[in-house]
Formats: sequence, C-alpha cells, structure tokens
Amino acid sequence: MLKINSILLVDDDKASNFINQLLIKKAAVTDELYIARNGKEAIELIRDKCLGHEADVSKMPQLILLDINMPVMDGFDFLKAFEELDCPSKASALIAVLTTSLNPKDRERVTAAGITHFLTKPLTKQVLEDLLQAHFERRQNQL
Repeated sequence: MLKINSILLVDDDKASNFINQLLIKKAAVTDELYIARNGKEAIELIRDKCLGHEADVSKMPQLILLDINMPVMDGFDFLKAFEELDCPSKASALIAVLTTSLNPKDRERVTAAGITHFLTKPLTKQVLEDLLQAHFERRQNQL
C-alpha cells in the first residue's frame, strides 16, 4: 500500500476525528497524522510546518481532509487562507473535502475553489486507499 508523509484532518467533530484517526492508523498510510478542530488551527499548523520553528518540508501535510462546516474558520475560509499562504511546499498538498453536506451549492463552491475531491462522510479505508492511489501513485509515476 502506498504511504505518504503526513495527513491533516480538519474537523470540529471529535467523534469523526477519533474514527478517522483509527481508520488511518489501521490503514497504515502515514506515520504523521495531525488533527485541527477548525480552519484557523489548520492554517496555524501548516504555517508552522512551512515557515515556523518546526519548518520542515517533509512535515507538510500531503493530504488534507477538510470538513466544510466548522466554527471559528469554516472550510471555505480555510481554502481562501490556504491559497494566500506563502509556502512553496503547499503545492504538494492534496485537499479533499470530507463532509456530511449534500448541498449542491457546497459542491459548486468546492469545485469553484479548485478542489476536485468531494467526499461524503464517513471515510472508509477503500475511499482513502482509492484517493491515495489516484493522486499520489500517479504523481510518483510522473517523476
């Protein structure tokens, strides 16, 4: 199975984070798993990995699983803030929206933001593996 450097879960729901954390660990697709409870925490974490005292390109999350509806900074505000980040290694990150939203307007906004992966909760091992293979295996083959 393909393994990537790190994954960032961005979701305010503790139960979803707990279940997704177990699923990701059991799938053994990464050694580094970060969790942020809102977009602001996620941007701060990414900024630290990219520019701060913990700056290390290999620590930049390669996969960001992003919920849309969160307090403080929602998924759409996160996408704007992420776009504005001055971080060269952010280009290597794949952002996939992972949400319970079935609202067609949310899907349209996600697509308009340039995100091609709109996943519906719950995350499954098969969906995770398919996502990694589709994106990261193809990228490895191009190198």
